[in-house]
Amino acid sequence: MTQAWQTHDVTNQVPPLTDYNLYATDTALQAAVAAFGADWHAKELHRQGARLGEAEVQQWAETANRHTPELQTFDARGHRIDRVEFHPAWHALMSLLRGAQLQSMPWAHPRPGVMAARTASYFLHAQNEAGALCPTTMTFASIPVLAKEASLFPPLKDKLLAPQHDPRDAPLAQKHAMLVGMGMTEKQGGSDVRANTTTATERGDGSVSIVGHKWFFSAPQCDAHLVLARERDADAVSCFFVPRYTPDGRKNAVQIQRLKDKLGNRSNASSEVEFLDAYGTRVGAPGRGVPTIIEMATYTRLDCVIGSAAMMRTGVVQAIHHARHRAAFGAKLVDQDLMTTVLADLALESEAATWLAMRLARAFDAAASDDDSPVQRAWRRIVLPAAKFWVCKRALELAGECMEVWGGNGYVETGPLARLYREAPVNSIWEGSGNVMCLDVLRAMSREPEVAQAWFGWLVERAGAHAPLRAALAQLHGWLAADAATHAVRARAIAQQIVLLAQAALLLEHAPAELAHGFIESRFCVAGGRVYGVMPDTLAVGVQRAWLDRAFLA
Repeated sequence: MTQAWQTHDVTNQVPPLTDYNLYATDTALQAAVAAFGADWHAKELHRQGARLGEAEVQQWAETANRHTPELQTFDARGHRIDRVEFHPAWHALMSLLRGAQLQSMPWAHPRPGVMAARTASYFLHAQNEAGALCPTTMTFASIPVLAKEASLFPPLKDKLLAPQHDPRDAPLAQKHAMLVGMGMTEKQGGSDVRANTTTATERGDGSVSIVGHKWFFSAPQCDAHLVLARERDADAVSCFFVPRYTPDGRKNAVQIQRLKDKLGNRSNASSEVEFLDAYGTRVGAPGRGVPTIIEMATYTRLDCVIGSAAMMRTGVVQAIHHARHRAAFGAKLVDQDLMTTVLADLALESEAATWLAMRLARAFDAAASDDDSPVQRAWRRIVLPAAKFWVCKRALELAGECMEVWGGNGYVETGPLARLYREAPVNSIWEGSGNVMCLDVLRAMSREPEVAQAWFGWLVERAGAHAPLRAALAQLHGWLAADAATHAVRARAIAQQIVLLAQAALLLEHAPAELAHGFIESRFCVAGGRVYGVMPDTLAVGVQRAWLDRAFLA
């Protein structure tokens, strides 16, 4: 006879956060969509928000990261195939992204506010799963580069813009949609792509033969890659379009050596490859490969900001949801003053990142219109790399804090926060590390001082009435006016100050006054470190609780 044992009742455990609308519960994102000219996309964002909150889609994300890509080097008969196999959940996620046209929306449907609309949609999708965003972003960023190639682009255009996902490993002529990846870094260089040794030799028919390697080749299943290589006897690298199949239908001579065993971003395949006389065609002018890739990087860096802001949003929502349901020491966590302060601080960080990402998108919209100006260029050229540095860094810290709100349940792989924490560092590393971004900020201000001055003028108009912001701006001007030899040492402080001032100005312009003042007081008036939950005594707990209601509408 079997005895049924029950040692305890399961109580005080938080229900999973499923079947909610990611857009309808996000007051700040809705306001930013309206403020930056994308309200025409709001109905679709409501639909996407509902779909992405469904338990089924959340399960796809978990499954795609648990069943990681597998490299099939040879087929059963010994033929080299270099094929990457993905779980069906990955392809389901890719179909969602492609259906939202996140790889092409501004190029397929240009209209006022389209970059802001795409940013809002990307922000929603990034809250669910980040790995599938990698090939989506690279394809998106490749389109304006490839569009300049009169002979190359026409047969690719419809496949790049197509709103369907085509997972088949087949020659481009047989496919209705395509993905584009990137191959830049090598073992000896990393971010220093000018140290690349991979070579490209003219074949005599307008194509080149590429020999060498890439240490990070993302993502190898893509239908083509933009690759940096050094032309014979050239001092500078050029950029080349390297398809997965050659024009005659043969598999190109790009051999995958192995897939990277990554900390996070595990649903997505990154690889090491060798080029053995691989077929390619030049993109851009000879020796201008780095500027060509930098044009792509302008868009990929924007997506890094959006993606990290979305990770912040995910963490904050999960933390607030947990605190609303979990009790400890006789009260719900959300009603305990210190927890309120921590959560409110996290909510401030998340909303500031949301507004920053959406304002950067507005600057990209301006670039495609008659409304462009030095101020808009400053957002793209100066604030974007600073934001990529700062928001990506803060996302990592925030993920750890949200995990701590969950306690032990946050530290196990069966919950969502472990994956979030492993994912958080990638955007700080990809598309230029923090130091590269901060030095780029200095370079941009040095090369275009009139653009920098225009942005500072915009900032003074919106923030000049606030003493803490005037003091921070004066400090920033002092750093920039000092001996140029000191700039590199202060580069991170300069980038941080630019972003915090930008976020403060955006919140003053668009957010409730109490929230904007709370951000200013907590970011500019509190002595000590940057640990979340260190807030001025002047910010009443009742005010902070109102921020939580705004942050996540239950």
